[in-house]
Amino acid sequence: MLLEITALVIGYLPGSFPTAYIIGRWRKGVDIRDVGVGNMGAANVFREIGSWEGILCWAGDVVKGSISIMIAQALHLTQPWVLAVGAAAILGHSFPIYIGFRGGKGGSITMGIFLVLTPIPMLITFAALAIPYIFVRRIFVAMCIMAPLLPLLIWLLESSLILTLYSLASLIFMGLRNLPIRRLTTSKY
Repeated sequence: MLLEITALVIGYLPGSFPTAYIIGRWRKGVDIRDVGVGNMGAANVFREIGSWEGILCWAGDVVKGSISIMIAQALHLTQPWVLAVGAAAILGHSFPIYIGFRGGKGGSITMGIFLVLTPIPMLITFAALAIPYIFVRRIFVAMCIMAPLLPLLIWLLESSLILTLYSLASLIFMGLRNLPIRRLTTSKY
């Protein structure tokens, strides 16, 4: 049990690494959470800091998710514990200990997790994101349109109920993280 708990911490701490925050400070001297839409994610960095910085942020967040799963697998944890480590990484990204628990929404880190767990469904889903993005030019909207494709492809190509449900739970978590809670709770109406 100590190994599993250690693995959860190992998933959470790298997940907490504030890629967008560091890039914002490094390139423009700003807290990315205070500019644009206020999200500590690659899309906000892309819009507010620059294209290359956004790509770097996206890649860093993908790597955080991938590494968490690869470490859990290298420790020969059972599948439920591997998935728990992935969830810990997403929680670390969303609520990073290093900068006051105010983080991103989990899109890029989730991609990294599924690139290791189910590479073909994730790659197909990622490639398919380009279709709605061409028309709407908003990555979040494109992700919402294509999100159901990932669990469907996992079910069809991997025949894994647990991974299908895990992908659904991850997508629901991201959806909830994207609700305008701060605006709702600070509204005067």
